[in-house]
Amino acid sequence: MPGSTETMTARDLNRATLARQFLLDPVTMPPTELVAHLVGMQGQAPLAPYFGLWSRLATFDPATIGDALHDRTLVRIVTLRGTVHLHTREDAHTIRALTQPMLERMVRGTKESRDLLTRVPLDDLLAHGRTLLGDAAASLTALRPALMERWPGEDPLLLSRAINYALPLVQIPPRGVWGQSGQPVLALIDRWTGEPLVTEPDLATIIRRYLAAFGPATVQDAQTWSGLTRLRDTFERLRPELVTFRDEAGRELFDLPEAPRPDASVDAPVRILAPFDNILLSHADRARIISEPFRKRLQTRNGIVPHTILIDGMVAGSAALTTSAKQATLTITPFTEIGMRDRDALEDEAYRLLTFAAPEATTREIAIT
Repeated sequence: MPGSTETMTARDLNRATLARQFLLDPVTMPPTELVAHLVGMQGQAPLAPYFGLWSRLATFDPATIGDALHDRTLVRIVTLRGTVHLHTREDAHTIRALTQPMLERMVRGTKESRDLLTRVPLDDLLAHGRTLLGDAAASLTALRPALMERWPGEDPLLLSRAINYALPLVQIPPRGVWGQSGQPVLALIDRWTGEPLVTEPDLATIIRRYLAAFGPATVQDAQTWSGLTRLRDTFERLRPELVTFRDEAGRELFDLPEAPRPDASVDAPVRILAPFDNILLSHADRARIISEPFRKRLQTRNGIVPHTILIDGMVAGSAALTTSAKQATLTITPFTEIGMRDRDALEDEAYRLLTFAAPEATTREIAIT
């Protein structure tokens, strides 16, 4: 019912979100389709999306993502919340266009940068950046000598950072390819994909897709996920086609009428999430997936979000993966006591992760601290 006043508990929201994220039951679909369903995957840790896909797919060959990066079906680009995401080519264009104003504001986020842009107009800097890159690709480090030549006396690091955020640049392979490594090398998205920049992105469609992957959600949740502001008007335009609920604090939740909302009693299997998994980062109120004390335990000074473990659908600890040519180790740090049944399931999932992460390793170890 469009005007429903039904209350959804945190556990109700947990099961609904887990179902849409395919963390209740792994799904069989092409990995690129799952990336599209999730409206992108945070990828500032280059291999994080692989673990996110592994946790959601019934079978997953990481080579498929490397192939998609090479054939440009998938791209890595700064979008949501000003962070690198793995997107389909179409989403990369659309979501980058939606987030472009926010990213340009981020360029002006420090006094140092604001002072710089009083002397170097941003439009001039971006035009010069496009000229320098042309049809080629380059690292930010490689661009700095030319920036110093054009604006002597200015900090080339600040100039290149501004270009990195405010120009729509993709990180090209081998960055983000499983089994390979490399520093970010950047290319203009329209030159890399051969498609023009999007000038009129459809925000309403992206909001619907956010709800399909992360809902039910409040307006504030969508703003937290995207980094955008003033989304209330878009939700109001969509209201006639959505259903609404209330959370336990009385906040209005929006959702798609046919989206899954399983019963709160549905079992949630033990899962190990990827670093920076968006399920942990895409709501203003994260009580549906992690308690406030545990959220604070995950916080680090440099913003790193490690592997996390889900017990009964909720974050119950973190995990650190280390691999070498012959050995792979997963060190698990529980935040609470884990019962024997869940501990056995966790060890099974940990071994499955180690086998995926290091198939050639002769020794695989699990350490529960």
